[in-house]
Amino acid sequence: MTGKKHSPGSKSWLAFLPLVVFLGLAGMFYMLLTTEDRDISALPSALLDKPVPALALPPLDGLETAGKPVPGMVPEMFAGKLSVVNVFASWCVPCRQEHPQIMSLANDDRWQVIGINHKDATRNARAFLEELGNPYDSVGVDRNGRASIEWGVYGVPETFLVDRNGRIFYKHVGPISDKALRNRILPLLEDQLKS
Repeated sequence: MTGKKHSPGSKSWLAFLPLVVFLGLAGMFYMLLTTEDRDISALPSALLDKPVPALALPPLDGLETAGKPVPGMVPEMFAGKLSVVNVFASWCVPCRQEHPQIMSLANDDRWQVIGINHKDATRNARAFLEELGNPYDSVGVDRNGRASIEWGVYGVPETFLVDRNGRIFYKHVGPISDKALRNRILPLLEDQLKS
């Protein structure tokens, strides 16, 4: 039986195949992430153009504004009001980064800003809002994360825009930057006010 003899270098290119595949995939992902027109914060959501989840969440104990307790979240609060719903936690570093943008949204009384406090200790959440300022008209506490699942939350922070009929029309994943606030969030809210 005679077999073909291979020289030692004839299959050496196979050793480099995993590296070539890795570099090709890395290049593709880099191009996707750096494309200027791509909005990586706009992930698809099964809840877009659907009513907000019919959930009631208790208020954050001890949180007050102007000496009055800040209420929790109830489904009825979405009727007839344009709403910004922000999912946050005191342990979330990006939540701290986006807080100035949420405060900016709260300065406009044409919409309400609602917080969902995700898997947080009461005292930590309250300290977070006392330190940075409370932008929320109401804060619902989601201790075990089940309400966040109902809202379709991937991670914290996430922000939802809800029309006056209680339907979600936009979802922003990750922290809201100045650019996202100026170029995406505010124009969408303004458009809703016109309709």
